[in-house]
Amino acid sequence: MGLFAQAPSNWFHLNNDQGYNGVATDNAYKITKGKNSSTIIVAVLDSGVDVEHEDLKDNVWVNPGEIPDNGIDDDNNGYIDDINGWNFIGGEKGNVNHDTYEATRLYKRYKYKYEKANPSELSKAQKKEYALYEKVRDEVESKKENAETRMTSIQETETMVLNAVTALEKALDGKDLNTENLKSIDVEGKPALMNGVNMVLEAISQGEEFGTIENLRTAVLDQFTGMKERFRDQIEYAYNIDFDPRPLIGDNYDDPYQKNYGNNDVEGPDAFHGTHVAGIIGAVRNNSLGMDGIATDVRIMSVRTVPNGDERDKDVANAIIYAVDNGASIINMSFGKGYSWDKSAVDAAVRYAAKNDVLLVHAAGNSAQNNDNTDNFPNDTYKKKKFFGPKAAKNWVEVGALSFKQGEDLSAPFSNYGKQNVDIFAPGMAIYSTTPDNNYRNAQGTSMASPVVAGVAAMIRSYYPSLSAQQVKQVLMDSSVKLTDQVIIPGGDGELTSFANLSVAGGTVNAYKALKLAATVKGKKRKKKGKTSQNNIRP
Repeated sequence: MGLFAQAPSNWFHLNNDQGYNGVATDNAYKITKGKNSSTIIVAVLDSGVDVEHEDLKDNVWVNPGEIPDNGIDDDNNGYIDDINGWNFIGGEKGNVNHDTYEATRLYKRYKYKYEKANPSELSKAQKKEYALYEKVRDEVESKKENAETRMTSIQETETMVLNAVTALEKALDGKDLNTENLKSIDVEGKPALMNGVNMVLEAISQGEEFGTIENLRTAVLDQFTGMKERFRDQIEYAYNIDFDPRPLIGDNYDDPYQKNYGNNDVEGPDAFHGTHVAGIIGAVRNNSLGMDGIATDVRIMSVRTVPNGDERDKDVANAIIYAVDNGASIINMSFGKGYSWDKSAVDAAVRYAAKNDVLLVHAAGNSAQNNDNTDNFPNDTYKKKKFFGPKAAKNWVEVGALSFKQGEDLSAPFSNYGKQNVDIFAPGMAIYSTTPDNNYRNAQGTSMASPVVAGVAAMIRSYYPSLSAQQVKQVLMDSSVKLTDQVIIPGGDGELTSFANLSVAGGTVNAYKALKLAATVKGKKRKKKGKTSQNNIRP
């Protein structure tokens, strides 16, 4: 609460003159008065979107060729009743909520093969696989063990705190839970009671107000429930090699190029993340509800791709292809992982998006790591370079997260960075946006910075539709606000560097400057390539 309270809820829309390194949204719209705009479809590849949210529903994409709920693929795109998008992590049996991490899946993949292997007898190719097996085995087993240890510790602490609350309840004997009454309690020789008094006095000094013992007990239980859920998820799902939710979907997972699986539930069981992302891009502006998104003339297409765990490459590839085939001009991807199961399948989809002039915007990750030195997937670098083809996708923007703070704290402390592999930074801390069931909340991450850039890109494409995806990226980069502050390197133990060293652009996205620059750029005529048969999209 204290962290978010330091920034106004709309800070990411503000500008330097207002004390924040936001994207100057309002200033940008002042220079678009009188200009025509085109509606831009932005696909949100995420956990799902609450398409009925009060602040989103008017800007949700509706498939014009599909008749709702008739059980027929009216537009013949291979997906039945895909009214607002598609869900690639669901099927007739239900939806995937939890899934494993990619490291866990790779550990399981190679365990049967190398668990009892003699490294000296392996071929060169096998030794490479064996090294990966050892790496993911050690990572999964150590992190699962750590999660189990943390869970035990949390449970023990919870018991201790609840005992303190009970002792406090007995001592107060019905009196109000306030500073005066707490200080009047005799705690000598009563350690549980002393812990309870000190705990609540400290909380009150930090601005917390409980009023009653029951409110205190509820607050304690809520806090510990959240902590236990995090580590329970790691133990039971994320690092559990025996857990496999894929049968719910019913696809042939061994076929990375299989299409037309999933269902049309674009919200899914937990749409918090995707709904928050969608609001940043396109929550209806100036409607006196909740918050304003960045783009005005926009439609949000929900393509459910990301579970509570790591997304799967097959689903990411299919989600990109679906978005392209159904008219998306921009695709936001606020997800990532340290390993890739089938990068070639994703690369094929990225090439398909490039061929069809679709801009891909991707979150750089929240591990406070240098992406120039450490893998982060998916990414713009192709695993296999085609003859005379580019080494990297030119329609890809990789986004780091900016703090609302100034000076040394300019970069979000969790953000990944990289002078070569992170393109640009954008606001990503204390971002207030839409959440399911007509709610709103702060969240932070490069997951929030990416849709900021996607929203600005949608503005550019809306007012200057002749600009190609590659030109839009260049406009974003060239118009960025260059920052040379000495900042704390994320994860660097306080070491400083120039903010310019954290990304290719050396700055942060700015909608006002981007629209001014876009007005001076001559759009490149797009080639009418037409859609490729989905079944022919291969590396």
